Amino acid sequence: MIWNKKILYALATLSGTIIGVGLFSLPYITLQVGIWVMLAYFLVLGVLVILVHYFFGEVALNTPDYLRLPGFAKIYLGKPGQIIAFISGILGLIGALLACLIVGGEFLTGLLSPIFGGSYVFYVLIYFLIGAILIYGGIKFIGRVEFWGLVLFFVVLIFIFIKGLPVFDIKSLLMIHDSGFKIQNLFLPYGAILFSLWGAALIPEAEEMLKEDKKLLKKIIPISILIPIFVYLFFIFLILGLTGFQTTPSALTGLKNVLGDGIVGLGLFFGVITTFTSFIALGLTLKKIFNYDLKIAHPFSWFIACFIPLILFVLGFQNFIQVISFVGGVMLGVDGILIVLMYHKLKVKKAKIKSLLMIFPLILVFLAGIFYEIFFLIK
Repeated sequence: MIWNKKILYALATLSGTIIGVGLFSLPYITLQVGIWVMLAYFLVLGVLVILVHYFFGEVALNTPDYLRLPGFAKIYLGKPGQIIAFISGILGLIGALLACLIVGGEFLTGLLSPIFGGSYVFYVLIYFLIGAILIYGGIKFIGRVEFWGLVLFFVVLIFIFIKGLPVFDIKSLLMIHDSGFKIQNLFLPYGAILFSLWGAALIPEAEEMLKEDKKLLKKIIPISILIPIFVYLFFIFLILGLTGFQTTPSALTGLKNVLGDGIVGLGLFFGVITTFTSFIALGLTLKKIFNYDLKIAHPFSWFIACFIPLILFVLGFQNFIQVISFVGGVMLGVDGILIVLMYHKLKVKKAKIKSLLMIFPLILVFLAGIFYEIFFLIK
């Protein structure tokens, strides 16, 4: 594979979109289950996600139009498939926006409340209002802002690593390994890791970016998922090596006791930028679904896209880990089932038995994850 600008941009689009708000949940979850359990999850779910994204790439390449998941579902699974794809896509985006509000508001509170005062809810509202205004206007440069925000965030991570080396404690990691596992938390990482690795919605975008080189899509898919896995593992080891058992659910706020306000303030600032650009991008996507696909007029499509996540936050859905676990386990699980069924429909004429042997175990995994997350939420 000869690397060129188109391939690099497509790879950066996939990897850069995958690396998002889910990143911040992973150190705390590792604290709950232990390092080896997390590594096992990354190995198993990494293979599963690569396989499903590969399937979706195959579907996209063999369908003569630049569609999105509901459009593909309509072609291969009929109207019911399209309706299910719309529902899972909308609910998944609402959940992801809610996750951005929860953790982005927490970062903004940690950054500004020591200077100006004010409560967590106040800063969530500030975060929301600025984002909602930008979503209403429909800014066009969000991709560029998101890319550079991500680059700057990695620079800050490396800076935190260098600054924290004198206090980095490998013993904290070993203690977490020895005492972190609790049997009741065994399935806790599933939804959060699936949420953190999922980027299927961007595969058609990457296909468009590749143009005449779109056959290379299937080659860049594994790389685009392996990059986030290595970034996540680095982030987990960095945070746990610095904060140990003081690690917080959103990761960065717990650094204050170890590195002081200055470096943590810088980290919180880029945490705000990272989650905020995701909030805008997700909000714009949801608004377009309501506006273009469901034919809802612009002001109202903006209103429901932005205010439903805020209403859920006000109603008490403020547990970051639970939100991303539910979105990952249930909504993305539904998307995964749709994708493997579409792949089976595509391949059924060529190799029916082989296709069935491949997709049934994947569907069972997704179904188990869906039932677990729903049971956990009800409980």
